[in-house]
Amino acid sequence: MTALSSLPTPDETLRLVLFDCDGTLVDSQHMIVAAMRDAHAAEGLIAPPREDILSIVGLSLPEAFTVLSRGRADYPVSVMVEAYRNAFMRLRDAEPPEPMFPLARDTLAALRAEPDVLMGMVTGKARRGVARVLAAHSMEGWFTTIQTADDAPSKPHPGMVLQAMAETGLPAHRTVVVGDTTYDMEMAKAAGAFALAVSWGYHPQGDLLAAGADLLVHDFADVPAAINQLVRPALQAAG
Repeated sequence: MTALSSLPTPDETLRLVLFDCDGTLVDSQHMIVAAMRDAHAAEGLIAPPREDILSIVGLSLPEAFTVLSRGRADYPVSVMVEAYRNAFMRLRDAEPPEPMFPLARDTLAALRAEPDVLMGMVTGKARRGVARVLAAHSMEGWFTTIQTADDAPSKPHPGMVLQAMAETGLPAHRTVVVGDTTYDMEMAKAAGAFALAVSWGYHPQGDLLAAGADLLVHDFADVPAAINQLVRPALQAAG
């Protein structure tokens, strides 16, 4: 994370782009589903269907397991959180790092080179999981602000976005959240930021639009143009 004293002075063109991680930057569904199945098996429980598991990606673990419990009083949420963490760590050490989606790294590199763009991350991952992804793909130091499940309430609470804006000194009308789940869209709108949905992740496109997505893109290479399409009119109106 960049020290605040080294951040550029905000001007009329600077914008903040906050990326979700799982399902947006990296395809982690194989490890998530496998860890969820292992965790349930370890506790003698039947794992939910794959689509139910992917539907809670993006939430922090306690909230994710609360959703999966479907209100059952006998479902051990806190036990499952630890069982999942243990299973995921075992898989993490045995499996290759989560792969990035096509053109993701190239697009991030291009955005990073833009003088009027600050990149950040808002993710339900723990900070150590983020560090592993960044190291695996040689992206340490690429993100000015990183907000994780360790630092803020779970999505769709706007805390991660609000903290990122506070750290960088940029307002909501210059901030775009890029994500693949309804939780990302709801979080962005609750913070007053723009919501840019991607179609290659884990939630259906119709659900993303219903959750408030301002735009939907189908290719990572289209992300920069979509960011400009969202922010430019707001900058002109503010100016």
